Amino acid sequence: MDNQNLKLENQICFKIYTAEREITKLYRDLLEDLDVTYPQYLVLLVLWEKNSITVKELGQKLFLDSGTLTPMLKRMEGNRLLERKRSLEDERSVIISLTKKGEELKQKAECIPSQLLQNLSTDYEELKNLDHTLTTILQRIQKVKEN
Repeated sequence: MDNQNLKLENQICFKIYTAEREITKLYRDLLEDLDVTYPQYLVLLVLWEKNSITVKELGQKLFLDSGTLTPMLKRMEGNRLLERKRSLEDERSVIISLTKKGEELKQKAECIPSQLLQNLSTDYEELKNLDHTLTTILQRIQKVKEN
C-alpha cells in the first residue's frame, strides 16, 4: 500500500525547514557587510524597534531560551553592538540595549529586506500572504503548547 502521507514531498514541515535554511543562506550574504550572523540580525531588529529590553522579553519575541541567547549576546557585547546590565528594580533581570555602533548598523541594514525580496524574485503581495499564513500557523502552535 502506497501511503502518500509519508512521502517527503508531501511534508509541509520539510518545505518550511528547507525554505528557512535557504533563506538563512541568502541572509548570510546580505549580512556580510554588517559582520553579524542571522540570529544576531534578529536581535538587532528587535533592539532597533525598542532600544532597551530584558533578555526574557527578547527570548519571548525570538522564541529562544536564555541558554541560546546568552552566549550570542555575550559575543555581540564583545563586538560592541550592545551592552548588558542588571536591572536596578530586579537584579535577576538583565537589560539589553544598543551601543552607538549597534545603532549605526541600522542605516547599513535598511536595504536588506528589499534585497532579500529581490533575491527571492517575489513581490510584496505574495510575501504578505505567506506572512499571514505563517503567523496564523505560529499562533495555533502557541495555543497547542499552552494546553
